[in-house]
Amino acid sequence: MKIAIATDDKINISNHFGRAKGFVIFEINTNKIVNESYKENLGKSNGNCGSCNHQIMIKNIKDCDYVISYGMGQKIYDDLTANNIIAIITEEKTIKNALNKFLNKDLKNRLDKLH
Repeated sequence: MKIAIATDDKINISNHFGRAKGFVIFEINTNKIVNESYKENLGKSNGNCGSCNHQIMIKNIKDCDYVISYGMGQKIYDDLTANNIIAIITEEKTIKNALNKFLNKDLKNRLDKLH
């Protein structure tokens, strides 16, 4: 299983999926991290509403099963779901905490934070 976590600094979770600089990608096998990599967020927003390219962003992380972000719009959430990527919206601030909670099946999905 692969998990992409939206980030601007490889430590903290980005406030918004579409504006994140990139993704830390974790490959998980039997609940253990077996690989960690980074991908730039291709197609990201330039700051204007609607300026991100969902198709390019999704193609970039198509090999991931999950994506974790602090926030995202309803449209990208729907597009991720349509591409069989499960989006999790979290209140966790750091990648480490979110990943640990995810692995322990304790990461809350705050879909009420979609906008």
